[in-house]
Amino acid sequence: QVQLVESGGGLVQAGGSLRLSCAASGRTFSRYGMGWFRQAPGKEREFVAAINWSGGRINYAESLKGRFTVSRDNAKNTVYLQMNSLTPEDTAVYYCAAVYAERVGSSYYTRGANYDYWGQGTQVTVSS
Repeated sequence: QVQLVESGGGLVQAGGSLRLSCAASGRTFSRYGMGWFRQAPGKEREFVAAINWSGGRINYAESLKGRFTVSRDNAKNTVYLQMNSLTPEDTAVYYCAAVYAERVGSSYYTRGANYDYWGQGTQVTVSS
């Protein structure tokens, strides 16, 4: 069982930055791949970024490459999402999720249905 708690969301002006954190409970955090997803009002949930258990495999939504950076610290049971050059289109609730998977391709982590555990989400609002 893994419990996830996101933090770091808030209100920021366009062009600003935020760093989201996702703290996980459980001793087996280091075995889980972690993903970030977001959902804007009236829109479907979309993939943002993912990082495998070791941090050796990372992928991003194409539209976010270069602005967002995902990382993890297994010693702290925490995964991060650094978001730069934010625009109003980045306004959404951001969720982290965990999946236990071995020997899977990068595309596996982009599908929310594959994840086992989800946090409650943190609101990010970018003003113009």
